[in-house]
Amino acid sequence: MHRPLAEHGGTFYTAPMRYISTRGQAPARDFADVLLAGLAEDGGLFVPESWPHFTPADWRAMRGLPYHALAARVMQPFVGDAIPFETLRKICRDAYAGFGHPAVAPLVQLETNLFTQELFHGPTLAFKDMAMQVLGRLFDHVLTARDARVTIVGATSGDTGSAAIEACAGRERVDIMILHPHERTSLVQRRQMTTVHAANVGNIALEGTFDDCQDLVKAMFADTQFRTEVHLSAVNSINWARIAAQIPYYVAAALALGAPDREVAFSVPTGNFGNVLAAWAARRMGLPVARLIVGSNRNDILFRFLESNDMSMVPVEPSLSPSMDIQVSSNFERLLFELLERDPVALTTTMQRFRETGRMPVPDATWHRARGVLHGFRLDDAGTEAEIRRLHAECGYLADPHTAIGIAAARAHAPGHGVPTVAMATAHPAKVPDAMERATGLRPPLPPRMADLYEREERFTVLPNDLAVVEAKVRALVGRNRA
Repeated sequence: MHRPLAEHGGTFYTAPMRYISTRGQAPARDFADVLLAGLAEDGGLFVPESWPHFTPADWRAMRGLPYHALAARVMQPFVGDAIPFETLRKICRDAYAGFGHPAVAPLVQLETNLFTQELFHGPTLAFKDMAMQVLGRLFDHVLTARDARVTIVGATSGDTGSAAIEACAGRERVDIMILHPHERTSLVQRRQMTTVHAANVGNIALEGTFDDCQDLVKAMFADTQFRTEVHLSAVNSINWARIAAQIPYYVAAALALGAPDREVAFSVPTGNFGNVLAAWAARRMGLPVARLIVGSNRNDILFRFLESNDMSMVPVEPSLSPSMDIQVSSNFERLLFELLERDPVALTTTMQRFRETGRMPVPDATWHRARGVLHGFRLDDAGTEAEIRRLHAECGYLADPHTAIGIAAARAHAPGHGVPTVAMATAHPAKVPDAMERATGLRPPLPPRMADLYEREERFTVLPNDLAVVEAKVRALVGRNRA
C-alpha cells in the first residue's frame, strides 16, 4: 500500500516493512525489532523482505529537499509503520543539525565528470557519523517507547567506534562497549574513542586484528544466554538500520548530478562492504546507478573476488588506510544472498564453507552477476601516497588515504560516455595526519572543537582475544550502570 504525500516528495509506502534473515532460520521482524536485535539469532543478517522501489517521478519530487528531509524520505519505506514519519523526520533533522557544513554531504568537483562527496563533516570527522547520529536517536525513541535498555557491543577498524560512542555517550537506556584492534588504528581514531568519559561507555583494545574483534562480537550474539542477559544490540553495519541511513547520501549526490534523468557511478573505498552495499541498495530501489567501483588497499579480498572469483582469506596487513584493513567483509553476505536469488540454504552452506576453509565457493553464474555492476580496484601504500600527492598538486585537494583510494578507483574505472562518477570521501584528512604529512608535507589540523584531543585522558583496557574475558568486561560495564 502507498499514498501520495506530495509535500514530502512523491509517493509514501505505508505498509509494514518486514525483515528476514539471510540464513532463513530467524522469525521475520519489523524495523524497530531489527534495530534492537542487530544480528539475527541464526547468525544471519537482516534484509528487507521485499525491496521498495521509487519511480522517476518519486526521485524528481525529492530534488531540492534539505538533506535531513531527503534522508527521512528515503528511509521511510524501510521504517514502514514502526515509527511515524514526522518522528523520523525530526530524528533526521536533529541528527544532522550539528554537522559542520550546511549541505551536510557536499559535492566537490575534481575533474570533468569526477566528483567527491564529503561525508566527514559530522562530529567525529568520518562517514560513519552520517548513519550513527541517526541510530543513536532511533535507539532513544524505540527504547523509551518500550521502557527498555540495551547493551551495544561493536567492533571497529577505526571510525565506527568513535562515531558510535559519540552517538550513544550519556544516553540513559544504552551501555556501549567498543572493541578495536590494539595499536592498529590511527592515534586520532583511538583517542576519539578512548577520551570520552561517559559512564555508559567502555573501550577494549583487543590483541588481534579487526576481523578478530568482529568475530568476538558475532560470538557474543551467538551466545544466547549472554545475549539475553545483557540485552545485546549492535551498531556495526551488521545492523540494517546503519545501511538504511547510508542510502540517502547516494540519492542526494545522484539527484544533484541529474538523476533520474542521468546515470551516475559511485566509487567507494571499502572494508566491511556496508558503505558500497548502501549504494547497491539505492540502485536496487530504482536509482540509475551505472557502475559501483569497490576500492581496496593491500587487504584486497574484494578486489580478488571481483577480478577472478577468488574470495580467499589471507592474514590482515596494517596499511595507511586502517579502516579498510579487513579480510572478512560482513556485509558481503547481504549481497551474496541477493546474488544467490535469496536462497538461505545456499547462503548458509557457502558461509559455513568460507569459515571452515578460508575460501568462498561462489558459482561462476553468481560471480558474473556481481561483475555486472561491481568493479574492483586495489592500491598499495606507495600508490596511495602518490595519489594523495597528485590530488594536492593538481586539484589543491587534501584527501585522506581511504578517500584517495576511492578517487584513484574512480579514475581507473569511470564508465565514460558523460556519466559522472562520485568518489566517496569517507574521512577528514586530520584523522590520519602522519600519512598526510608524509605525502604532502602538510599536517592537517584538527577542528577547533578537537584541538585538545592529544591532551585528554585516555581510558581503555587491553584484553586478549578471549570470548570469556571480553564478555566479563561487558558484564562489568552493564552491572555498574544497572546497579
